[in-house]
Amino acid sequence: MPSLYPHAKGILYALKDKGIKVAIASRSPTSDIAKTFFKKLEIESMFVAKEIFSSWTHKTEHFQRIKQRTGIPYNSMLFFDDEDRNIESVSGMGVTSILVENGVNLDAFKLGLTEFVQNSVPSTSGKEKPT
Repeated sequence: MPSLYPHAKGILYALKDKGIKVAIASRSPTSDIAKTFFKKLEIESMFVAKEIFSSWTHKTEHFQRIKQRTGIPYNSMLFFDDEDRNIESVSGMGVTSILVENGVNLDAFKLGLTEFVQNSVPSTSGKEKPT
């Protein structure tokens, strides 16, 4: 039986309660199995977009589709992943991207929110962003 990281379900429910849209961007050589796992976990309805492709696709393709499907600009997205190459490529699109080693937990989520807010503060000429 598939399972989520300990804090993941609580984070998903909190986001849903706040009306924040959540999407999946996943590479899997067995995307049909991954989709079945989401159904078994009973969280499938929490996502506005589920971009689960075979392992040859690039994360930027996932985000292009998510943007197209949702209309949400890249600079309004927050992304968590466990691969440096994905963080680098998606960050280059303007998405706030956080590297996680063992899934998204409360500490990683707080870090992501902090970085997202810092990236969202418009820069003023010659002045640093507030901390």
